[in-house]
Amino acid sequence: MDSQKKIRVFETHLASDIKLQEQKELSFYEDKAEPAGREDRLLNIYDGVKYQEILGFGGAFTEATTMNLKCMNPELKKQAMEMYFDREKGIGYNFCRSTINSCDFSEDFYTYDDVDGDFELKHFDISHDKETIIPAIREAMDMGEDVILYSSPWSPPAWMKTNEKMSKGGKLKKDCYQVWADYVAKFIKEYEAAGVPVWGVTVQNEAKAEQGWESCFYTAEEERAYVVEKLKPAMKKNQLADKKIMFWDHNKERVVDRACVTMGDDVARDCFDGVAVHWYSGDHFGALDVFHGLFPEKLIIASEQCTGKGKTVYASGEKYAHDIIGDLNNWANAWVDWNMVLDENGNPDHWKDEQQATGVAEEKIWVGESPIVYDREKKALDIRSSYYYMGHFSKFIRRGAKRIGYSVYDSTLEACAFENPDGTIVCVVLNRTDDEKELALRYQGQLADVQMKAHSIYTFVF
Repeated sequence: MDSQKKIRVFETHLASDIKLQEQKELSFYEDKAEPAGREDRLLNIYDGVKYQEILGFGGAFTEATTMNLKCMNPELKKQAMEMYFDREKGIGYNFCRSTINSCDFSEDFYTYDDVDGDFELKHFDISHDKETIIPAIREAMDMGEDVILYSSPWSPPAWMKTNEKMSKGGKLKKDCYQVWADYVAKFIKEYEAAGVPVWGVTVQNEAKAEQGWESCFYTAEEERAYVVEKLKPAMKKNQLADKKIMFWDHNKERVVDRACVTMGDDVARDCFDGVAVHWYSGDHFGALDVFHGLFPEKLIIASEQCTGKGKTVYASGEKYAHDIIGDLNNWANAWVDWNMVLDENGNPDHWKDEQQATGVAEEKIWVGESPIVYDREKKALDIRSSYYYMGHFSKFIRRGAKRIGYSVYDSTLEACAFENPDGTIVCVVLNRTDDEKELALRYQGQLADVQMKAHSIYTFVF
């Protein structure tokens, strides 16, 4: 290795107002184990071992996001889209999510077919999504580098459910398994006819949750039966056999138990391409490692995560980076944020109104934060720390990258490393402590010294 090889350094240190900025290059020098003090500060990079392949990073095209984009003047909207989807001007999102029917961050409940008993789906119509959602997705696909989209339902239409409403859980009626499978297949075909390719679907957002907004409950056995008996055949019948089907789409703590039932036999295992997970019940990174050990051929998609406004300027960013590193180091292939753009009040949505109507005090209602907030009153973008921290991964780790090995001397330094398809190495290091940390980056017998600031994140590219 050339001892003069340069290392590009990108830093975020919000206390110094440094936001995903490129710093002075570092140079490797030969590691002669001298001076002796370097040995206790090493971050080793091992490119001789390869792990999972990365599909990408992104966020969700909720109706809230697309309505906020539509409210912006053309210049501001272009800026917001470039910040997300242009790799040079922004952070290079390329793996995103959309909803099938409405979700909690829609302006109101809606479906593509509200006609009770329309088992032939004669009234199926995606016109609602053509107002703001599909145009925003198409704009991103035109701007970004091969943007992949997958889609998730929060609830079938009320007439297909046991509780006869989209909210408060309920289940898919047994006699509606087929029509719901046909509905999902028709959604994909209609989206693709509108110029939006769909990579795959998750079966149900948060399949174990009963929410005050759109939700639907499936046991593992029910999810398996629906996919094996109805959804997978419907995909094949509609020439959509290549579309990915991901199960669970809920928190990590139950993913192993759920998987062992959902994919409990060879037939079922062949019907699923992987699992989608959320972060709302804690880290549980080890659950992903166990899942991979049991089902090594299956994908792991971190499909939704979000946070409220933190107590410090870097709180949401550090939470994002901590979870991204933990998930990627435990076999995740992609990491997808939730809303890309909310307004200053965490809107639009329709679930807070319902909570208020049922007696929940306004100050007790959780208000979500997005990496980019559109202040409607000021007509300006408010960029939160999560945007910059997310960019330390999405901007530099390319689709097709392979995770590689590393070891670090201090467990309070969180790190991950990758080899891009072009051979470049990307290493991301997070320091969530109140202390500065010395670091000696070591790769193929070469060293480079780094002084990491307190509450900072760095990406090294070489």
